[in-house]
Amino acid sequence: MELVVDRLTKQYKNKIVVDRVSCKFSEGVHGLLGENGAGKTTFMRMLCNILTPTSGSVLLDGMDAGTEEYRSFLGYLPQDFGYYPNFTGLDFLFYMAALKGLEKKQAKQRIKELLEIVSLGEAAKKKIKTYSGGMKQRLGIAQALLNQPHLLILDEPTAGLDPKERVRFRNLIAELGKDSIVILSTHIVSDVEHIADYILMMKDGQLIFRSAREEIKEDLEKFYLKEFGGME
Repeated sequence: MELVVDRLTKQYKNKIVVDRVSCKFSEGVHGLLGENGAGKTTFMRMLCNILTPTSGSVLLDGMDAGTEEYRSFLGYLPQDFGYYPNFTGLDFLFYMAALKGLEKKQAKQRIKELLEIVSLGEAAKKKIKTYSGGMKQRLGIAQALLNQPHLLILDEPTAGLDPKERVRFRNLIAELGKDSIVILSTHIVSDVEHIADYILMMKDGQLIFRSAREEIKEDLEKFYLKEFGGME
């Protein structure tokens, strides 16, 4: 599949947050880097049609981001994901499956698979309020994968995780990128250095760099700091 973003813009009164961004995404992991405030989250939210662009378009194999068909191919983990603390992980996934229109039998099988994929099988019947930050993030990934999306959008998914959880999370994302378009937004260079197939950089609402990871011959963090004038 191919995601085509054409001159995507978001403006609030006199402030342009995303400025005429155009790019194409194919299967693989696309690491979107940028300082806090670069416009990454606004960009991601427009890709998910949570925010309406001021101008421009987003098409997945010709399907507009505002259509039900587009959403059926989409999985999304926002930066601040809302949980129900008194739900068990299992209850939460069944609830999200119902919202996504999965039939009960289909949902049961898919949830069983996902709990194993994200290593939450033993904690499935525990309340979410007892989960660690990493467990909540893995539950968030599981809900994003319920409909077997071809387009997976992850906004700062490793923020606040300990080193062990981050490695586990990165490995999972790398595996998902083999068959899907995965767009991972972060300001932490090490989170994409070893798993991203493509590197993109945003600054002041504009896409200032895009390249295959293999074409960047030097250390990615040094290259990133150079592009941002020595500032992270």
